[in-house]
Amino acid sequence: MLTGKQKRYLKAQAHGMRPIFQIGKEGLTGQWFKQVINALDKRELLKVNVLQGSLINTKDAGTYIANHSEITVVQVIGHVLVLYRKSEHVQNRNFSVELQKIVQIKE
Repeated sequence: MLTGKQKRYLKAQAHGMRPIFQIGKEGLTGQWFKQVINALDKRELLKVNVLQGSLINTKDAGTYIANHSEITVVQVIGHVLVLYRKSEHVQNRNFSVELQKIVQIKE
């Protein structure tokens, strides 16, 4: 679970990012989840755009993703989700290292 300061940091980092995934009329499939998890292992933080023709709205998509995976939904704004997941590969841990520093400063 992320603290408020950690979420604020991730939102700031995601601000300049462009969405690299889309949720379309097929919704959230197993293949879509695999691709997102692979991307999160490399990036840790990404944006997802929910298309207007999608059968699922943005809020429901965020709730489903959070409940059915280890992915944290940092922010839902408009048709865009900001997703975070700590990378399994140490060399790809950029944001998680900074999040750990934020927690240590608090203590």
